Amino acid sequence: MINQTQNPSNYWKYYGITTLSIAVLTLLLKACGPFLGLVNIALLYLIPVLISAVRWGKGPSFFAAGVGVLAFDFLFVPPVLSLNVADLRYVISFLVFLSVAALTASLASRLRSQFQQAHQREASTAALYALSRQITAISDLDVLLNQIVQHVADTLHAQAAVFLPTTAGDQQLEAYSKDSLDWAKDESHLSIAAWVYKQNARAGRGTASLRESADLHVPLNTESEVHGVLAVYVGDRPMADMPELIRIIEALSDLVAVAISRVKLANEAKVAQLTAESEKLRTALLDSLSHELRTPLATIIGSVTGLLEGEDVFSPEDRRELLMTIREGSTRMNRLVGNLLGMVRIESGMLRLNKQWCGIEDVVGVALAQLKDSLHHRRMSVRLADDLPSVPLDEVLIEQVLINVISNAIKYSPEGSEIVIEAVQQGERLELSVKDEGTGIAPYDLERVFEKFYRGQMTKHIPGTGLGLAICKSIIDAHHGQITATLNGKRGTVIHISLPVQFAEQERDSNDSNRSEDFNY
Repeated sequence: MINQTQNPSNYWKYYGITTLSIAVLTLLLKACGPFLGLVNIALLYLIPVLISAVRWGKGPSFFAAGVGVLAFDFLFVPPVLSLNVADLRYVISFLVFLSVAALTASLASRLRSQFQQAHQREASTAALYALSRQITAISDLDVLLNQIVQHVADTLHAQAAVFLPTTAGDQQLEAYSKDSLDWAKDESHLSIAAWVYKQNARAGRGTASLRESADLHVPLNTESEVHGVLAVYVGDRPMADMPELIRIIEALSDLVAVAISRVKLANEAKVAQLTAESEKLRTALLDSLSHELRTPLATIIGSVTGLLEGEDVFSPEDRRELLMTIREGSTRMNRLVGNLLGMVRIESGMLRLNKQWCGIEDVVGVALAQLKDSLHHRRMSVRLADDLPSVPLDEVLIEQVLINVISNAIKYSPEGSEIVIEAVQQGERLELSVKDEGTGIAPYDLERVFEKFYRGQMTKHIPGTGLGLAICKSIIDAHHGQITATLNGKRGTVIHISLPVQFAEQERDSNDSNRSEDFNY
């Protein structure tokens, strides 16, 4: 902590202690005088001078020298009990004694002053180091400012506040130390802070502006700009102490300015990163949409054009095939739009579950019924264990999950391959898996395939948006379940879905009366 100047009233106590120490020493020397000799007695009177100089400065030390000479002359130099000197050579001894005492006192006092300065510098360095460690990991500006002003107040034993500019250019109070609200809200601070901010110069006690003020205002500036103003209440501290105090406050303010600049730059970098990521996502989305929509649109337009212009050319079987193609393209587009809308609901926090007790057989059956025209000669095997329990789930959303997973299995597997759907109960969870014999996923992509817009390295040549599995993961997470991807031996992929067979603890009481109630997650 910063050492303050001693209270002037204590000086009288120091002079009293000095007088008492000389009196005690004189009694000891009087008792031992015959054995010591006058020369040694004179040297021993330097001890109070040294002690006073080291402990209390020049004033008490010079006082100790004067009192010591008088005591030595009055009690030891003939004639005793008189200030007269029988031998004039003793006058030279007195002068030498006073000179040595003065020199010794000056050196000791200077050493004391240097020690105090070194101690203050050490304290200020420790304060700066503690503050730098304290604010290094803080990224929130409000928390940072509150930590800073309290640390400055504790270090300087003074009230402190920080003023930052508003968008309109005015100054406003942003943070203040404990128990200093009334002082910090003084209107004069705003006008002084505005001047300090504009002029980038100090103002207050010990400076060229408002020299007699009880406050000190220091700009928080870096090389690029002035970030704000630090105000410290210094009271009526002596002007002799202000240069050192101003140096310490400026060192603290420089550290504060750097910390504020760091937080601002970090926030700007975060905004820039979010903007870049948003642009990247927008570009990826538009690119995916352009690829995903172009094929089914071209198919639909071609089929419709053929039906309109070649009405007499196509047989009923051909017309049916064209209509099936139109339906398949429309279904694909509808699925794409559904994925986009689902991701919007998830990202906006609007996902709501309508949980009911459902049999997984029904959910699998509905999903397969919607995808039966998309199988294209792939063999579908469904292996559900007997006596599977009903599961609390949102039937519509879980159907969407299965449709997305099975659609991926169809898209990335060759014709004639087998797709296997299995379901078993393991303890308190229902384990559902979809296996295919397709392209597969690289081991380093097994976790990333559930990220938005991420396409595996082995399947980038196949059109897709990279949204299907991301939506599946969000829906399964909302059900307190898990979804993972693993390799299906040497060929293909397995998507594992794990769902709890019981309502969550916090849901049970609410569901006793109405199982179809909405639940927020």
